[in-house]
Amino acid sequence: MKKLNKIFLCISLIACLLLSGCSSVHEAEIKLGIKNNDFEYIKDNKVQKIVIQSTRDEGFRFTLEDKNAIEDLYDILSSAKSVKNKSSLKSDYIFEIYQGNKIHKFNYIAGLDKRDQGNLYGDNKVFAVSKRIDNSIIQNFWTIKEPKNFNDVYYNSIISAIDDYIKSQKKQGKSIGINLNDDVEVAKYILSIDMESFKSDLKSKLKNVEIISKDKQSYDIVATIKTEGYKLTLYKGIVTFWDKSNKSEKKYYIYDKYENAHWNIKVTDSKPSNF
Repeated sequence: MKKLNKIFLCISLIACLLLSGCSSVHEAEIKLGIKNNDFEYIKDNKVQKIVIQSTRDEGFRFTLEDKNAIEDLYDILSSAKSVKNKSSLKSDYIFEIYQGNKIHKFNYIAGLDKRDQGNLYGDNKVFAVSKRIDNSIIQNFWTIKEPKNFNDVYYNSIISAIDDYIKSQKKQGKSIGINLNDDVEVAKYILSIDMESFKSDLKSKLKNVEIISKDKQSYDIVATIKTEGYKLTLYKGIVTFWDKSNKSEKKYYIYDKYENAHWNIKVTDSKPSNF
């Protein structure tokens, strides 16, 4: 099927060049809707730099000034599909494209690859952009690597801590709100699309538990996550439960190690000696 699509694409490009007066392959691609022309100012060398900023971690910010890197980003953006509707997910990054005295500002949702749903929006337009932008641009600037299988380790450890707390402290029926907003140590690794998967896991595994999206006071118990340290093969964190009914606090300690090609997730209510 993919081979047939490529053949059809080549035939369409040739037909456009021969019949419609297109002066170049690039122009033909725009006429056929394969590419857009909304980012031509980048191609025309009118952009001095592009700043990419995490929406969750103010310290995670980097600047593209290398000509080749800017051209790579142009290739991805110019191949984006213009769509009507943007995703309802919170954006993960803000792109600021500096064109002289003008700054083009776009919000970007990482990891979303749905051709009918916009994950890049700004300049009064919405685009569906390939996930290539995550691997080709953003991850190249991560100087500190997240733990292996970060999403599985991080979110499953939280679920394990909450499950143990509910059972051991007899908190069945209580509403629990999970506060991830204050976990600044790993904020740069938290993406909206991963949080959606986490929400689904919570719904299927635990009752009356959700990520805080409103006032903390609306929950009986608040679970606050704080990462204490991490590297490729180790993750340490503390989950602090605050029960407002009796003003009690309970801490759970996460000490996960990657050994023998898999993660050992360990969650206890007593602080490990090697924590």
